Amino acid sequence: MDVMEKLEILTASAKYDVACTSSGSDRKGQAGSLGSTTAMGICHSFAADGRCISLLKVLMSNACVYDCAYCVNRKSNPVRRAAFTPEEIADLTMQFYRRNYIEGLFLSSGIMRNPDYTTEQLIAALELLRNVYHFNGYIHVKAIPGADDALLSRLGLLADRMSVNIELPSQESLGILAPDKSKISILKPMGLIKDRITENSSDIVKYNHAPRFAPAGQSTQMIVGASPDTDYQILNLTEGLYRKYALKRVFFSAYTPVIEDSLLPSLDTKPPLLREHRLYQADWLLRFYGFQASELLDEAVPNFNPLLDPKCSWAVNHREQFPVEINRAPYEMLLRVPGIGVRSAQRIVKARRAGTLDFQALKKLGVVLKRAQFFITCKGKPLEGLKVSEHTLLRSLMSGQQLAPYQPHQVEQLTLFDDHYAAALPAAGGWAEFKKGAEA
Repeated sequence: MDVMEKLEILTASAKYDVACTSSGSDRKGQAGSLGSTTAMGICHSFAADGRCISLLKVLMSNACVYDCAYCVNRKSNPVRRAAFTPEEIADLTMQFYRRNYIEGLFLSSGIMRNPDYTTEQLIAALELLRNVYHFNGYIHVKAIPGADDALLSRLGLLADRMSVNIELPSQESLGILAPDKSKISILKPMGLIKDRITENSSDIVKYNHAPRFAPAGQSTQMIVGASPDTDYQILNLTEGLYRKYALKRVFFSAYTPVIEDSLLPSLDTKPPLLREHRLYQADWLLRFYGFQASELLDEAVPNFNPLLDPKCSWAVNHREQFPVEINRAPYEMLLRVPGIGVRSAQRIVKARRAGTLDFQALKKLGVVLKRAQFFITCKGKPLEGLKVSEHTLLRSLMSGQQLAPYQPHQVEQLTLFDDHYAAALPAAGGWAEFKKGAEA
């Protein structure tokens, strides 16, 4: 098998790993080296599946000794197998970089023989890139759960970002779908990476030329829709991972059925892309808007409303906290108003020091009045001529989303969540009335 055949197989095998992110790492070009990284670099091209990348995203090998039910590379799945040598990975990366095809490398692998051997192969490839080819660009590498701590430490000194895929939100789901993995084996390397990053931060302060350990931090990925875990479970785990392991990002990947298995959704099932989108929106609220997971979902309402984004859904269900006076509300409350983002909230706080704001001024500051108008007042008064009913409010918030308008078949799919919406939107006349309005 030649290198191009291997490349075709191993890039296809890697497409389910999420790596759509800015580099998060700054490193200037150096004499005798090739490439550099900037914190906001990397994301500006699109893969065939619509994801934004500018990386050579590839596996070292798709041969795997594990039999994870959801994985296309599981050992029991009859797919073509291939493996790169470290020399081939390094050579391909350099050739693609020189042709300006890529800005960096995303390298993962199936488990060849055992975690230690696989990690040694990854290290060999990165050592060639860094020490022989003097590649100074961005590298994101997957840490292999179960590998020796010393090997993971070596790997982190060669990469900009490391990630350990947690894959499924609960030990129960891992036990059913990935019996070769455990929660402990996944969380242990996360803890190691966090500790090494912390130690390295102190070393850099003391020694100017101390090697940097994963300067762009670590991330993880969870598969959405392969197991019965709810959005509430996923979001609580996400919040815990940010707090305990100081992750830069938690990525969500809508499960794409690729294997017929009684434990998984059928091959006819469409990926839950809208659910993935809602989780990303909620993740944003956790990281930048001051929300907690317990405010967005609970055991009584364990899944997000697909018709409303999480922030709008929270506001609709907490009408007692609105309207807020735009000229007096604290910054933290402005962030909770639908239609007001981080930048527009900062602009409001700055602008109102110079004078009183009205609705026209808010529009100039970037506030999306189509959503915000229902939740704010200016100078103690609502927007002139605004008429608010539950259906007007809900339909306006729905149509204000950036997603395409819902089609009838999408509304039909929501019957799975009937009880949730009937409870969450009682003022809308129950689920039947709300569904009728959505179809209209």
